[in-house]
Amino acid sequence: MSPRVRVWALTVMAGGGGAWLVAGVAHVSPPGNQRLPWWLLAGLFLVAELCVVHVHLRGDAHSFSLSEVPLVLGLFCSDPLQLVTAQAVGVALALGLHRRQSVHKLAFNLAQFSLCTATAAWLFHALPAGTPLEPRGWLAAGAAALLSALVGVLAITTVISLVQGRFQIERLSTVLSLVAIGGAISDDGTLIAVSNYEPGGVRVFAADTLEPVANIAAIGSNGRASKTVGLVDLPGRRFAFALYDAGEIWVADLSAPEAPTVEKLTGVGKLPYDGNVTPDGRHYLAGLFGEDGVAHVDTWQAPLKAERILDHYGRGEEGLPVYKMPHLEGWAAIGDRLLLPAVGRHELIAVDTRSFAESGRVATHGQPVFAVARPDGRQVWVNFAHPKNDTIDVVDVQTLRVVHRFAPGPAVLHMEFTPRGNEVWVSVRDADRIDVYDTATFRKKAEIPAQKPSGIFFTARAARIGQ
Repeated sequence: MSPRVRVWALTVMAGGGGAWLVAGVAHVSPPGNQRLPWWLLAGLFLVAELCVVHVHLRGDAHSFSLSEVPLVLGLFCSDPLQLVTAQAVGVALALGLHRRQSVHKLAFNLAQFSLCTATAAWLFHALPAGTPLEPRGWLAAGAAALLSALVGVLAITTVISLVQGRFQIERLSTVLSLVAIGGAISDDGTLIAVSNYEPGGVRVFAADTLEPVANIAAIGSNGRASKTVGLVDLPGRRFAFALYDAGEIWVADLSAPEAPTVEKLTGVGKLPYDGNVTPDGRHYLAGLFGEDGVAHVDTWQAPLKAERILDHYGRGEEGLPVYKMPHLEGWAAIGDRLLLPAVGRHELIAVDTRSFAESGRVATHGQPVFAVARPDGRQVWVNFAHPKNDTIDVVDVQTLRVVHRFAPGPAVLHMEFTPRGNEVWVSVRDADRIDVYDTATFRKKAEIPAQKPSGIFFTARAARIGQ
């Protein structure tokens, strides 16, 4: 069964489950005397999906969704069927017309929203729910809203697992927490910066005490909060990162952490999803998930500006699937050449760092995720997205050919070379081990037991820019 068929099956089950729950409480009347018309509730759900509230408190930025407001109002002031219907209409308008989601994605979201709201209504009316003026009423509403959120998390986790072919409980724990997506250490070693999916922005901490020293809110030029990705350090206590939702690249100067200055580059491209910097700290590149191409910033320029390069780089008109988004943070930089994992394609793209034009391609086993150079620059080791994530390709840099291919085991996630490159350590997550290979002979030298290993990091790498 294909991933799309699985998702459609889950959509039908979620929608059917929501309908069954609503049918069970359809006869129940709201506890309060006030009733809201369905169209007003639909409008409130529409506004909630389109708007995010940003609050600044003592230099900190906090972002909140308003989606729970119409839910709680509907629990008190409408019957369950009316509430689910109103939400479906409001969400459909927001996701379909405004965000222009695909049909299958919109259908799944509507089904899971309906299931979440129906579950909340079922619990709310199963409890001794009082009126809006009684404490027990608000306790029941709070419990219902919490259950709704948990059901939503479970539904999203399940659909991701269906696409990838296995259920991952660790993904559930990640979604339930605030999601940090990357970090960097300042060139003087005094600051640690962390970028976030939720609530977005970059938080900076003192390296010696881990006390927070700055919070850079990622509010794009459109006035909306954005995920931050592609965080790297630059010389001079600076950090560069991309705003995924806003299509911007920011360079923050933390020379004075209590009052950071930020240079904001707008219109860099649709959905910059990751980024990296050349070893000299000069060139910052961000891949564009929403269009073909890459955003490039020469950090030595004053003032900074972004340009589009490699306008053929990406999925193109074919719209190939991306099961795990490739990472430009896993690129290979060798002399005057870069090897970038191509989004959605089974290849690496070689780029000349003097002209930033394509200089060659390497056909690979699957969709590349990480392309990691051996310290001497002679080889690049490549791993792949699901379902071919059990394999590694070894590419010869001179010839741009795959010279060795082998399969360490299920879910090869990360690779790390020893400082001189004689060994490479490979995390084989689903086999619960780390493999150590000789890079000259490709012979396995050792297996180290480890529970679900993912990233591997040798401290020698910390001395390099962008690492």
